[in-house]
Amino acid sequence: MAKLKYYLLTKSLGLYLNILVYFKPKKAQLLAYTLFSTPRKGKLASTTLPHFLQNHISEKLTYKDYSVQTYLWPGNNKVILLVHGWESNTTRWKKALPHLLKLGKTIVAIDAPAHGLTSGVEFNVLIYTEVLQIAIEKFQPQAIIGHSIGGAALVYNQYKYPTLQVQKLVVLGAPDDISIILKNYIRLLSLNSKNEQLFIAYFESNFNIEVATFSGSNFAKTIKTPTLIIHDEYDEVVLFEEGKKLESAFENAVFMKTNSLGHSLHGAQVYQKILSFLEN
Repeated sequence: MAKLKYYLLTKSLGLYLNILVYFKPKKAQLLAYTLFSTPRKGKLASTTLPHFLQNHISEKLTYKDYSVQTYLWPGNNKVILLVHGWESNTTRWKKALPHLLKLGKTIVAIDAPAHGLTSGVEFNVLIYTEVLQIAIEKFQPQAIIGHSIGGAALVYNQYKYPTLQVQKLVVLGAPDDISIILKNYIRLLSLNSKNEQLFIAYFESNFNIEVATFSGSNFAKTIKTPTLIIHDEYDEVVLFEEGKKLESAFENAVFMKTNSLGHSLHGAQVYQKILSFLEN
């Protein structure tokens, strides 16, 4: 029943946009972008935080109008930064944290814009990249772990803001090509060609990018940082081929394939691989 309701909702919204675009194209363009960039879940309330986060809330960072929540587990002077994905928050690292803490390093996590305890309603890879840079400048991590869209933002960030300070990258279940994400959204709503053109144009004009060439594999060609890429063969959210495209583009990448963990990639073999990659 829930799937049927979701299907009917998306198709109804698409139908409305397909009619609206002929009468008020700018309104249709903005609405299509707003629907795309507004997470439906992933927020947290400070009064009901999971126990493992309650004593680890750190300072708020500021990016434009966003107040970005950070969390910190103290260790030595080496820092690992954790970057979650779409419609998630720092709770996604609950299972991984006990393993990461064995390294003795300081662990920092951030809630993405419009997620967790971070303010705002708008989210995409480009905004996340800038928020990530604020966190990197503040905490000076030697290693960064990004999951899903967080992994995509991590790759773009290291392309846009290269630094020798970050010595290891871990990319979990990340998409390669932003145009695939956009086209999946267009297909989900069954948007017509006029809406599609306006939707793509919004990204290109407002974020100064070319959608056709905006891909992790293009960015990765310039990144020399040792990188661990992990992707599940049966990931139903981000196809396995996306991870393989990323691997082929990095100069210094290690690839791990799993076949039973899905998109979340929670599993003992994953944690052990990450620890052995980051332990030095």
